[in-house]
Amino acid sequence: MASYKIVLKPSVEKDLRFLPRSLVKRALAEVEALQDDPLPRQASKLQGGENLYRIRVGDYRIIYGVDHSMKQILVHYIRHRREAYRKKH
Repeated sequence: MASYKIVLKPSVEKDLRFLPRSLVKRALAEVEALQDDPLPRQASKLQGGENLYRIRVGDYRIIYGVDHSMKQILVHYIRHRREAYRKKH
């Protein structure tokens, strides 16, 4: 399987600063694993989102999009579950 390029939005770097230290390594390992398998078994497609998926990491969620034509994964944010699904205005 071809490897995908991972692109982190600037908001992800900010999110990582606020994550518990024990979760940062786990979250980054999950993101790195997306290179080889952009749609792992534990990923769920979000309703209403154009190619948006989520992966659970404890009480936190990694929200990302997949562009198969460009072989690219865009990680939008990593947030606590109570904040992950809120719409931004």
